[in-house]
Amino acid sequence: MTAPLRPEDGERASFAARVRAEARAGFERTGASLPSIVQLVVAVTVAYALAHFLLGHPYPIVAVTVTLSSLGLVLDARPRRVLETAIAMTIGIILSELILLVAGQGLWQFSLTVFAALVLTRLLSPVPGLPIVAAVQAGLVTLLPVPPGGPFTRTEDAVLGGIVALASTALLPRDPRRAARREALKFFSAFTSILSSLVAVVRLGDKETAELVLGRARETHGLLEQWKSSLDSAAAISRISPFLRKHRHELAGLQVMQQHMDHAARNLRVVARRLSVLSDDRPRPELAELFAGLQSAASMLAQSIDHPELRPIVRQSLILIAITLDPRTLIPGQPVSEASLVVSVRPLVLDLLAASGMAIDEARRALPDITS
Repeated sequence: MTAPLRPEDGERASFAARVRAEARAGFERTGASLPSIVQLVVAVTVAYALAHFLLGHPYPIVAVTVTLSSLGLVLDARPRRVLETAIAMTIGIILSELILLVAGQGLWQFSLTVFAALVLTRLLSPVPGLPIVAAVQAGLVTLLPVPPGGPFTRTEDAVLGGIVALASTALLPRDPRRAARREALKFFSAFTSILSSLVAVVRLGDKETAELVLGRARETHGLLEQWKSSLDSAAAISRISPFLRKHRHELAGLQVMQQHMDHAARNLRVVARRLSVLSDDRPRPELAELFAGLQSAASMLAQSIDHPELRPIVRQSLILIAITLDPRTLIPGQPVSEASLVVSVRPLVLDLLAASGMAIDEARRALPDITS
């Protein structure tokens, strides 16, 4: 006979499950960041070596910090962001060097340096984080002793660190296509899951679930923004990297796909909203078949990120759906609310066709005329 479970047993099991989940997330996070970590280690080693052995600076702290801060550990290591960070830090260092040269070290000189760095970099850039980076670097330079090479030795290190960081984005890229692919698949997983839920909603006639699905559809905006950011970063790096230049056409196509899927996600929210306000809970098998077809096409569109040869099949599947989107033939004799639901699916299909590579005018011609 087994002993009954005690409340503390359930708490321990719950705690152990949380620990395992956090550990798994930590390993996944670290694995995803390994290319960035390798890039940072190589870049900072090169910056230190150049400043120490080539320029003869015994303690090239600034070269190290500028390189690390400019590259960072974020996915978005596009050249412009790296250059902006390096310039902001260099401005802060130059200001601190000038104030040191004119007024020396002290408390009020430190305050003046931080103030000047914050004001000047805020004037030059709309990015709120850059003034903080510049002020931190300027403050550190003000507090540290002047190096043996003179006050502007650290400015040389800052410029060197910025150059090394920028060169690293081209010569040691973080494989931004992998990050863009990962973010795209996250979005498509959510998008197809919502369509799958809509299939169940109309097949079972469950309005309460439709309201929950609408909430999930609204949450796709963040996934789209992450996908867009990773794609923009990849496209920017491919313009200067000799290793990624050959992928510029592919990345441009994925950017077009992302833009149309952004529109598709908005139209999917419209469809979910229309479903949540239908007048009754009866099953609608015709609409269930429609949404199942859209789910299948969207899943194949996600696969086409790695296998572009699937896109003609996606277009063919979507055209077969598009030609049915006339409420008079798809759901004859149904009330206006039902007809408006079918009409609201038409823009969604147009967006999916455009995301698969079809010209929008050609996609419109695939839809039946419902004006007559």
